[in-house]
Amino acid sequence: MRHNLVRDIDGRRSFHVIVLEDITERRKAEQELRYLANYDTLTSLPNRALASERLARAIVRARREGRLVAVLFLDLDRFKDINDSLGHAVGDRVLRAAAERVQQAVGPQHTVARLGGDEFTVILEGLSSTDEAEELARQVLAAFEMPLRLDERREVAMAPSVGISLYPQHALLPTELLKHADTAMYQAKAAGRSTYQLYSARMDEQTRHRATLASTLRKIEFDDELSLVYQPRYSLVDRRVVGVEALVRWHSSEFGLVSPSQFIPLAEETGLILEMGEWVLRQACRTLQSWRGHGQEDLCLSVNVSAIQLQRGDLSGLLVRVLDETGVRPGQLELELTESAVMGNVAANAALLRACRDQGVGLAIDDFGTGYSSLAYLKRLPLTTLKVDREFVRDLTLDPDDEAITSTIIAMGHSLSLKVVAEGVESRGQLQFLHEHGCDEIQGHLVAPALEPDACLRFLQKAARGAH
Repeated sequence: MRHNLVRDIDGRRSFHVIVLEDITERRKAEQELRYLANYDTLTSLPNRALASERLARAIVRARREGRLVAVLFLDLDRFKDINDSLGHAVGDRVLRAAAERVQQAVGPQHTVARLGGDEFTVILEGLSSTDEAEELARQVLAAFEMPLRLDERREVAMAPSVGISLYPQHALLPTELLKHADTAMYQAKAAGRSTYQLYSARMDEQTRHRATLASTLRKIEFDDELSLVYQPRYSLVDRRVVGVEALVRWHSSEFGLVSPSQFIPLAEETGLILEMGEWVLRQACRTLQSWRGHGQEDLCLSVNVSAIQLQRGDLSGLLVRVLDETGVRPGQLELELTESAVMGNVAANAALLRACRDQGVGLAIDDFGTGYSSLAYLKRLPLTTLKVDREFVRDLTLDPDDEAITSTIIAMGHSLSLKVVAEGVESRGQLQFLHEHGCDEIQGHLVAPALEPDACLRFLQKAARGAH
């Protein structure tokens, strides 16, 4: 409302002019602009700008009260694969569901914000110790143990990697705290994903080293610096060596021997794993075919397949080309996939794997028991083998829980007519337990370590002579 007083020529009040204006729409537009400036429209969480503002205020309060502020930086593992394979509409539903999980895990008293893409941050106030921040990070990870439900018929297995930084231990400014939490998050991914890492100064050097490794990996000639080693698999039923698993190694001319735990994640992040995976499959099949001339006619070859190869590559077409090129029989080849790779999108992956299985190639779930599998999902997949994760095998005869889990996996695998292979077998006690509980095959140093091709061939020939 605007009020104007009008006077006559003598300066006396003549009349008043009052103008009434409806500003509802303008106020509504102003509110919408304020919302868009401060909140993420997809998840309704605070955006980067509002998160930075709240973090600055939290630091002021913490300085006054002598308390700690923690920043959790979250990135959803392999979210890009969801977008690529299921589309952005499904990806948006995953982001909304993930946002709800995080908020429920930390409670309404802490700020959860979406920074962009699949990156989230949590601002934890009023903390008295580092342990409290780590406990909340564990709660966030635990919240993702069950798949995200997108609708009545669809679930997606998803988990974040989490980095933690603390005020005042690690930084005094909001931008520095976010940067350090981001650095720690990448270390969590390098440590195997779906875990958390607390920032330390040495991580900056590790991050620079990781970036250098990634740059170097993109430039190498595979034939010059990559090689394959082979670890034998022993059948407890037939009492003989029946197969080998091909494992890739990187002997860098600049850095020496680089661990697969370092370069495989880099290859996945850069997309180089598609080219590398094809090289590994072709090299392994060529080696197997060359061994046939030395009496190894019925050996089974296992080759690991990345989630990226499954979701973005033409795996079925690649198999056709490589098997035809090398002459390896499909029944001699087995592809190994991790639970997380397969369970990310069971419906689409089931069709893909069925196309591979129709060619006669075997399919194994590697590291079984560490992911989100369920019997209902396993029944839908055309699998032939379950591989018990070495974490459970390691403490057999020492840990009753691991014994119970391992015996259950063996029984479950057999109930689904699957072959069960135990990884990481190193002692006679482990061997005896697995034999008594009906495990089909074992793999580990008790049989043999991973060997260079020539050494592996000699081992296979010696084992064959000993079996007769």
